[in-house]
Amino acid sequence: MKYALVTGGSRGIGRAVCLKLASMGFPVLINYQSNRQAAEETLKLITEKGGSAELMPFDVTVSEEVDSAIETWQSAHPDDYIGILVNNAGIRKDTLMVFMQNEDWQSVINTTLNGFFYTTRRLIKGMLSKRDGRIINMASLSGLKGQGGQTNYSAAKAALIGATKALAQEIGSRKITVNAVAPGFIDTDMTQGFNEDDFKKMIPIGRFGKPEEVAALVGFLASDDAAYITGEVISINGGLYT
Repeated sequence: MKYALVTGGSRGIGRAVCLKLASMGFPVLINYQSNRQAAEETLKLITEKGGSAELMPFDVTVSEEVDSAIETWQSAHPDDYIGILVNNAGIRKDTLMVFMQNEDWQSVINTTLNGFFYTTRRLIKGMLSKRDGRIINMASLSGLKGQGGQTNYSAAKAALIGATKALAQEIGSRKITVNAVAPGFIDTDMTQGFNEDDFKKMIPIGRFGKPEEVAALVGFLASDDAAYITGEVISINGGLYT
């Protein structure tokens, strides 16, 4: 059985991605760090619709936790493998760089970039042996154009885009695709506090995106229909930046 692992899968875009992949018939592993209640709600939403899912708590920034969680799961599922990985975990700690503290920089970089590295490295061997896999990295508009007040976040997402392109070249011959999705302003917890009316004026479509719209794109990239797409960064931003 091919499973899908979604890091940061308890809320927002991550939750929508979990629901989408489950609706496509994949058993889903819902990763979360601390908000078990939100993760259990995601699990409930999946099972109520007839899907299959499990919780997989670990901190993506701690390599030992990543390894331990995945090894424990693999021991309990010797005949299964994780063939779809969505590196969605990320945080924002926005401030102007002149005021940015070391922790503001390090925590954002660690979650997005080290989280990608620790989790992907641990799973990639199984995908290589199966000659099958989909790795989908959640980048951002900020990683493409930069965003004032988000030097840390923009740096992390831009680095993730570079890693996506490099890894795609390393493992494409084994039928493993690696792509990035770059959302713009999406209506989630991450955009709470934004003045939505002001930002809408900049977006040609005139609204914030929905998590389900991002999840639909992730679902396509995870499908067999996307087997010839790799090393790409696909924007989903309502035309805000092209």
